[in-house]
Amino acid sequence: MSLAAGTRLGPYEILAPLGAGGMGEVYRARDTRLKREVALKILPREFATDAVRRQRFESEARTVAALNHPNIIAIYDVGSEDGTPYIVSELIDGQPLLRQPTNTAPATDDPSFRNPRARPQSTSVSRRRRAVSCLCHGGW
Repeated sequence: MSLAAGTRLGPYEILAPLGAGGMGEVYRARDTRLKREVALKILPREFATDAVRRQRFESEARTVAALNHPNIIAIYDVGSEDGTPYIVSELIDGQPLLRQPTNTAPATDDPSFRNPRARPQSTSVSRRRRAVSCLCHGGW
């Protein structure tokens, strides 16, 4: 992970790394204007000059921002600081889905998790909007 705690990107202060993947690095950050914690995804410098990757990164932000569903994170901001593009979204605390055991019941009282027909709604919403990429913490 390329950003150290205390690094600032615009009004966002990096607190800790959350994860990394093929399309970027994700950090827990502090929005110094609104005084809240957020998730901040960057396109690392080695990819920021690649026009195709940068276009995919920007397209991901626009696509997810166009979706409105309780099971899809909200995009708060996009920007670039010193050549590093970033996407700011709501921060969802918890364990990445890929690390959760598949043979256990969900740890929630939300009835939509008990109804197998309700679970794929966010996937259906994103498919109708032609979302190819999903923006989720730990899986970015």
